Amino acid sequence: MNTDHPWLKLLSTILAAGALAGCATTGQRMGSISKKPFGNMPDGRQVDIFTLRNANGMEARITDYGGIVVSLKVPDRYGHFGDVVLGYDNLPQYLTNTTYFGALIGRYGNRIAKGKFTLDGKQYSLATNNFPNALHGGVKGFDKVLWEPTVLTSKEGPALQLHYLSQNGDQGYPGNLDVTATYSLTPDNGLKLEYVATTDQDTIINLTQHSYFNLAGHGTILNHVLTIPADDFTPVDSTLIPTGKLEPVAGTPLDFRKPTPIGARIHADNQQLKYAGGDAGGYDFNWVINKPLGQYGLVARVYEPTSGRILEAFSNQPGLQFYSGNFLDGTIIGKGGWLYQRNAALTLEPQHYPDSPNHPNFPSTELKPGEVYHNVIVYRFSVYK
Repeated sequence: MNTDHPWLKLLSTILAAGALAGCATTGQRMGSISKKPFGNMPDGRQVDIFTLRNANGMEARITDYGGIVVSLKVPDRYGHFGDVVLGYDNLPQYLTNTTYFGALIGRYGNRIAKGKFTLDGKQYSLATNNFPNALHGGVKGFDKVLWEPTVLTSKEGPALQLHYLSQNGDQGYPGNLDVTATYSLTPDNGLKLEYVATTDQDTIINLTQHSYFNLAGHGTILNHVLTIPADDFTPVDSTLIPTGKLEPVAGTPLDFRKPTPIGARIHADNQQLKYAGGDAGGYDFNWVINKPLGQYGLVARVYEPTSGRILEAFSNQPGLQFYSGNFLDGTIIGKGGWLYQRNAALTLEPQHYPDSPNHPNFPSTELKPGEVYHNVIVYRFSVYK
């Protein structure tokens, strides 16, 4: 697809100017939250699902198991609401979920090489679940535990707060890590996630969110138009571990500085794409976002032409992992009986860089006693009419 097509140039101009026709709001900070049983853990503990709604009708359903965003309903350009995230209809499917649909990811999002890192002169060995590496916190990461829920009122309105104490040695990580994750819906149709954590021992941390988005609801995401404000990315080896270098995206299929359809270059003859998606190619990389370390700002924008939906991701994290659903293979039966095919969804995971503990030149992911880890992620929805 030609990215110099006039309508793409027009879209770029419109997005840059911020001239987006968002969903109408009442101007009132209203909303609601309710809960109902979602099933039981193997040990008998009850799992609940919470439904958050804002004044515009936007709806998010979230479980206290894994902090999973089960569904997220937002309007299209005609005002019709549709679910824009992949997932399952019932808890048993999530209990055996290996795709991290909608999950809260921790202690460490993404990969750590061979499950090993050194901190304060001591080497730690982690649970390896993505041979030969540790992925998304290990065999039993934060996506596979039952969190303690509390309904509270935030400045955006009703919110769901989840709490979990990860014990010292959990999956091989040092320190007792006390974590809260707060979910709320903003008046401007954003799903806001705020993570706060403290530790009693030097440790590492990298929390993120793993929703699989399809702004049309179903079908391919190859026609979704993506923008990532990043001049560089972290190239990887064949096991998707960063080499430690930062390389420019210019002149490569990873250049999304201008709005570009995801499918425009996904099959290019590029070794990085083959590492991520096999011979057919795909994206599963960390982009180095163009903003000062720790500053909150835009990390990605996605536009789906048929529905008119726009998703903007904001965060205070230095990197963004964009994954194009390369290993969805048509064998996963999702919500409503849909078979999830290759490239049926994309993830936008604001984060620190993968394998940061093993690369001193990367921004640090260390957390010490007395410090507070604070991570804010917002997925904001609007429409282009």
